[in-house]
Amino acid sequence: MKGPSRAAPYVFIGPTLILLAVFSLLPILVAVYISLTDMDLAGLANYSSIKFVGLQNYADVLGDPVFLLALRNTLFYVVIGVPLVIACSLGAALLINFGRSRAFKVFRVVYYLPSVTNVVAVAVVWSYLYNPGIGLFNYVLTSLGFDKVAWLTDPTIAKLSLILLALWRSIGLNMIIFIAALQGIDRSYYEAAQLDGASNWQQLTRITIPMMRFAIFFVSVTTMIGWLQFFEEPFVMTQGGPLNGTVSASLFIYQNGFQFSNFGYAAAGSFVLFFIIIAVTLLQLRLQRKQAEE
Repeated sequence: MKGPSRAAPYVFIGPTLILLAVFSLLPILVAVYISLTDMDLAGLANYSSIKFVGLQNYADVLGDPVFLLALRNTLFYVVIGVPLVIACSLGAALLINFGRSRAFKVFRVVYYLPSVTNVVAVAVVWSYLYNPGIGLFNYVLTSLGFDKVAWLTDPTIAKLSLILLALWRSIGLNMIIFIAALQGIDRSYYEAAQLDGASNWQQLTRITIPMMRFAIFFVSVTTMIGWLQFFEEPFVMTQGGPLNGTVSASLFIYQNGFQFSNFGYAAAGSFVLFFIIIAVTLLQLRLQRKQAEE
């Protein structure tokens, strides 16, 4: 009886490789080529009008003050948004996991619902909340004796307002990941710590957080990548305004590609953002590996 054919593994993995090549690798290669040309709407209609410009698009993008502003805005979103999402998600997970009341099971669903809610519908509701005249937030502030806040008309406050909306939407999914990690910790660790007289804070810092380091690392990486690609909230709520104060790198790429039809320029910007994401991810992996070795 003959053994299995050597080609059998390739038969099983072949369809996956074909799909990966057609829908992932090929579009990336096409995008690389587009980033090296001056492709626009005229180029789509007549390929012969497309000119090869080499790295000129990359030089123009890196010297574009709007793109540099978009990178600074994206850095602002990342520096403030990522720690807030991780801290709030972990806090919600701890409360729900160690809560003894049945109400905490309801909170698990309540916290998760924003993650599966349509971002456009959410943005419409939050637009009314942020409305300077009839919005609920300003109504509460004025009722307490405070002045009204220009939630979406001041560049800095508008960025913070978008971060608040994104934070509300991001807690649920990361909370579920943290709850799964918490439930994987052996209860005997806590029982031994309690016998030794450890306080709740000591149990949190000496047992819970160290045992969750891989979950925290995973959430940190995925959250960082998500905030570097921050797009939906500024696109729906502010369209990058006021005065490009909320435009992110992803929104800049979208505007140049699909509104201004500068496809080559937008493709170059997308690869600049791609390399930034790769560099940040590799840095996080290196730091995690160094901590694991220690």
